[in-house]
Amino acid sequence: MGTDLDALRDAVTRCTDCELHADATHAVFGAGPASAWLMLVGEQPGDREDREGAPFVGPAGRLLDTALERAGVDRDEVYVTNVVKHFRFEREGKRRLHKTPAVRHVRACRHWFDDELAVVGPRVVVTLGATAAKALVGPDVRISEERGEVREWQGRSLVPTIHPSAILRGSPEARDAALDAFVADLGVAAGLRS
Repeated sequence: MGTDLDALRDAVTRCTDCELHADATHAVFGAGPASAWLMLVGEQPGDREDREGAPFVGPAGRLLDTALERAGVDRDEVYVTNVVKHFRFEREGKRRLHKTPAVRHVRACRHWFDDELAVVGPRVVVTLGATAAKALVGPDVRISEERGEVREWQGRSLVPTIHPSAILRGSPEARDAALDAFVADLGVAAGLRS
C-alpha cells in the first residue's frame, strides 16, 4: 500500500487542477503510515508547510502534536493530510498570509483526498476546522455545535473539531481552555480506535 501513497505523492507534485499551483512552492501531500487507524484532515498547507512540502510542520502542527500526546494518540499511528494540497495566500509585503480556499479549490483537490482515503482506509477520521468538515460532510455542518460528536461517514467514524490554528489565533487567556477542549475532542477519536 505504501507504494500507492508514493505514486499519489509523486502525481500530486504535477497537479495543475486549479490556479493555486502557480504561486505555491510545493504541493503538500499527506504523511503517515498507509495502515493508520486515524486520519486527521485539515484545510490546506500553511506557509511553513508550503515551503517544506510536508503537512502540519508549522506552529499548528506543533500544537497538534502536543494535543495528540495529551489525548494518548501516538503521532506515528496517524495519517495527516489536507483537503486542499496547495497553499492559498495573499501577500502583505514579504509575508504570505493564509487565505481560505474557495469551494472550487476544494472540489479540484477532492480526488487527491479520496485517493488517500481509499489507500489508507482509516477507521476514524477527524476533520480539523470548518473547511475540512464541510468538504467531507457538507455545507450544513456546524463545528461549534457538532465538535467532538461521532457521526458515521462512508462506513467509518468521523469526529469534527476545530483546527489547531484557531487555538493559536485565540486570545492568550483562552488558549489553555481551548487546548483542553481540543484534546477532549481528540480523546473521543482515540476512544474509537478498537
